[in-house]
Amino acid sequence: MASLDTGGGDSGHKKGPGVKKAKKLSTRVDMTPMVDLGFLLITFFIFTSTMQTPTTLSLNMPKDEKDPEKQNEAKASGALTVMLAKNDQVFYYEGELAPDGSNFKSTNFKGIREVIIIKKKDVIARHVHNSQCEELQKNAQARGEAKWQDACKDRDLVVVIKPNEEATYKNTVDMLDEMTINVVKRFAIVDIFPEENQLIKVTQGAAGQ
Repeated sequence: MASLDTGGGDSGHKKGPGVKKAKKLSTRVDMTPMVDLGFLLITFFIFTSTMQTPTTLSLNMPKDEKDPEKQNEAKASGALTVMLAKNDQVFYYEGELAPDGSNFKSTNFKGIREVIIIKKKDVIARHVHNSQCEELQKNAQARGEAKWQDACKDRDLVVVIKPNEEATYKNTVDMLDEMTINVVKRFAIVDIFPEENQLIKVTQGAAGQ
């Protein structure tokens, strides 16, 4: 708070009849209440402000299977293997790789989205409802999914992503984005097989790349 100090003292002039005594005024501002108010405001905003909620990504964990032969079991009819190479090239095949490589195909990131969409529709069309679907539907309903009734229709769809040594980090991130865009629930990133990488080299060589 501000206060005025009305100290006495003369102005240096001689006293005489009709001359009033001058007063010296000094202004002093007390900042103590302002400091208290500042701390009160800081405390108020700390307790009333909402902290940023961390965003999380839901992760579908595989079922705990003790049998080693069944740990990596997946229906070949629902499997789609996608391989990433240099210059944003994408190679893929459905099911198991044919010995002669006849089902080994090439595309790009625009084309692979259409491949995933067609594969997913094919898996849903061949879906057969059984007792395992009820558990998947209950889990989807507990997560608040709007279409929980359809949670198990694409359960056999598995996308295996295999970047080779010439693929970039951006290629892998872009492919993971495709999994999110196309709502692919089961996918994995694994090492590419030597025979698959050899087919990529042969295809690139035939195209003069």
